[in-house]
Amino acid sequence: MALLDLDPDVVATARRLAARAAEPVVAIAKAHTTVAVERATLRLAGITGADSTHRAGDVPWVNRVIDTVREHCGLEHGVALPAFYALKEHNLGTLTELAEATAAGQVRFTVPTGRDRTRAEKAARAAIARGIKTVDKNKAQRDKLVAKWGDPAQRPWIYLIVATGDIDEDVVQAQNAARAGADVIAVIRSTGQSLLDYVPEGATHHGFAGTYATQENFRIMRAALDEVSKEVGRYVRLTNYASGLCMPEIAVLAGLQRLDMMLNDSMYGILFRDINPIRTFVDQRFSRQVHARAGIIINTGEDNYLTTADAVDAAHTVTVSQLLNEHFAHEAGLPDHLLGLGHAFEINPKVPESFRLELAHALLARELFPDAPLKWMPPTKHMTGDVFNGYLLDGFFNLAGVLTGQSILLVGMMTEAVVTPFLSDRDLALANVRYVLNAAGGLAEDFRPAPDGFIVKRAHQVLGEAVDLLERIVDDGLLNAIADGTFGLMKRPADGGKGADGVVEKADGYCNPASELLEAGA
Repeated sequence: MALLDLDPDVVATARRLAARAAEPVVAIAKAHTTVAVERATLRLAGITGADSTHRAGDVPWVNRVIDTVREHCGLEHGVALPAFYALKEHNLGTLTELAEATAAGQVRFTVPTGRDRTRAEKAARAAIARGIKTVDKNKAQRDKLVAKWGDPAQRPWIYLIVATGDIDEDVVQAQNAARAGADVIAVIRSTGQSLLDYVPEGATHHGFAGTYATQENFRIMRAALDEVSKEVGRYVRLTNYASGLCMPEIAVLAGLQRLDMMLNDSMYGILFRDINPIRTFVDQRFSRQVHARAGIIINTGEDNYLTTADAVDAAHTVTVSQLLNEHFAHEAGLPDHLLGLGHAFEINPKVPESFRLELAHALLARELFPDAPLKWMPPTKHMTGDVFNGYLLDGFFNLAGVLTGQSILLVGMMTEAVVTPFLSDRDLALANVRYVLNAAGGLAEDFRPAPDGFIVKRAHQVLGEAVDLLERIVDDGLLNAIADGTFGLMKRPADGGKGADGVVEKADGYCNPASELLEAGA
């Protein structure tokens, strides 16, 4: 039920402006590829494993192939044609065998023409189609298991992070969290992984403030959550991070291992990891096509803006980013029911009427995006060593989520910003959530802000400021707005940032069967 009486013309204007602001960036994304997109393509085609003999440590075979193809003939035509042409020319059975031969210096890659091109493209399409079929089977399996075990009985879903650095320890925490009421388990990534231009191989036990995102770690955790799902009688969802320099690859690995949610924001890597803007927009478009095919809910990262900018003054930038994320998602084929837009409870609690302001911002997001599974993020910026005050603040956060109909509630920790939370801290945090849901789970039906009251007026103000900002972005260009520090006060020029050397302009005749199959829905 609409409580804010938003002007539909203003809402339509906001979406129209967001589309205009995004259009030039979408055009750039379509005109370019990246080393990560090409690696993701080969992963769909079946390449696995790593070169354990390299002097610098294990190097994924997919990196070996991509780097060598780029050196020999460039990536302007994509990796599929030269890779599958070489596969046939050298009479090799798999892409992994091709990678081994490449590392041994036995392969010279070229872009085929004529009949050779036609045969290479056909072979690439068949191999990639098999990978996409695996993604489709995993989506169907998720649906089957949800039907068998059921979804959580209530909304919002309770989302809890584990972050030990050791996948085996993560399994222990994740299963216990599910038994204590968590509906979604997020395995936070090791510090710095977003800046690695490769995906580590195998199970890992040495992450820093998190656990490495690898295909084997995905498999281990999904199996563990399937086991506990059967035990608790509801399907427990698994989340990881499709962001950073390997965004497309990790999206593919998530689809191949049946993850259910992925952190996947259109600008987070630009703003908070200083990754090149063009690289990020190209990679996010491909990754969202994969997520759409896999039925994976994405979570965007607007909450991060409010850790560097003031949560009241910058509220409208969150709304603008949500509108841009919505457009980028729709353009890539991601429907509303998979679009977990982010926002956060980050207003300084010392601000007068801070809770009412939080309700206004949360309701605005809920009513602008009624069909999106919104992800409501807990207070972090203003948490201190006073765990009692933190526990109370998290209780208010949980109440705001219930009152405003949020979809996914990330459990707040009273030890946030003090220590990496212990298992006991998580247990107390879940108890806080359970109390609020049990005591006030249906309170939203009784909550009616006054039509001309503080909450409604504030929501209208934020939406109006968002429209004004979108008008400026349309005039100046989204890339310039990012460079000027519009979002999160982070200034990131379009020609700067990490990974810029991994961006490649497509040539006439560029071929990527993965993109073609994903866009066609075939």
